[in-house]
Amino acid sequence: MPNDPILHLLGLAKKAGRLEAGEEPVGAACRARQAKLLLLAADAAPNTRRRAAHFGEAGNVLWLESPFAKSELGFILGRSSCAMLALTDAGFSAAVVEKLAVRDPDKYGPAAARLREQADRVLQRQKEQRQHEKNLRQGRQKPWVPPPPKKEEAGPPARQSKRPASGPGGRRLTGTFRKP
Repeated sequence: MPNDPILHLLGLAKKAGRLEAGEEPVGAACRARQAKLLLLAADAAPNTRRRAAHFGEAGNVLWLESPFAKSELGFILGRSSCAMLALTDAGFSAAVVEKLAVRDPDKYGPAAARLREQADRVLQRQKEQRQHEKNLRQGRQKPWVPPPPKKEEAGPPARQSKRPASGPGGRRLTGTFRKP
């Protein structure tokens, strides 16, 4: 299955630096709340499934079982095998799950809708950020609005201290300061 489009997307995500492979990097990405999707190999051990569920719960990350074996996932990532991987980009995550949903709509359909919505929100925030940065570069600002009228405060003005400045050891500073 090396010509599978899902595996190609995973390879692109690896090249883009948006994929973490292996238990330790995946766990770190989930705990840091950087992971958007956690994929598990179809032939992963029960203990690995338990850890993946724990990582997903700890980082509030969606985790799914992929239809690929450890050897297939490892091949596309340049390893001998890979049981667990995490995608840290919302767009890649949504694209991978949408392609999985085409194969099995019942299993991956709700996850695809959820990740597509999340990816759209991320994209909208990025557009707003770019527009804000462009406005800052071009000097655009919000239209001027006169400030609201100030209310007169009752009471005497704040009193300033009339104590002389003192130096180290509580000595009064006069003229030039020399070290003793």
